[in-house]
Amino acid sequence: MQPLIDNARTFGQRPEEFARLAEGQSPEVLFITCSDSRVVPALITGARPGELFELRTAGNIVPPYTSDRPTGETATIEYAVEVLGVTDIVVCGHSHCGAVGALVRGDDLDAVPAVRDWLTNATPRPEGPVEDPTVADGVQNHVLSQLLRLRSYPCVEKRLADGRLRLRGWYYEVHTGSVREHRADSDKFETL
Repeated sequence: MQPLIDNARTFGQRPEEFARLAEGQSPEVLFITCSDSRVVPALITGARPGELFELRTAGNIVPPYTSDRPTGETATIEYAVEVLGVTDIVVCGHSHCGAVGALVRGDDLDAVPAVRDWLTNATPRPEGPVEDPTVADGVQNHVLSQLLRLRSYPCVEKRLADGRLRLRGWYYEVHTGSVREHRADSDKFETL
């Protein structure tokens, strides 16, 4: 923890670098990814402050849309699309994902009931080889399911229909640093 504290102490000593951020934000991308500490959107993309609007959830899950009981995730997506006017939404899954791995393997999650119940939002259950520690197939299938789920959000559906929004599915390998994007024409995740 101490190195993090030390950096935080010196971080604010360059106010001229951050003054423009007080004027507001206008990110072009909503980046939805896992809460996993090995996944750092700004590091992966090279984004500077103000360039990415981030939504991080366990397993990069996009919950079902419901207007009668909105969630923080739903509010974040709606704000990014309607208020910030992002032009792209990236759902980025990653190798060695604990959440997707637990789903693929059918792990008993009774000891962590909030996690267990949150992961029910991942349906359908991702498929892939149980013995693969990277859970690559499961994660990639899961990313595609979350992109499909995003399409059910009214704000996303409207912007997709009028061509003002694109959805992208990414797969990040934590052990190599490589990023692949789903290509509709080949229905495969290919290197960017």
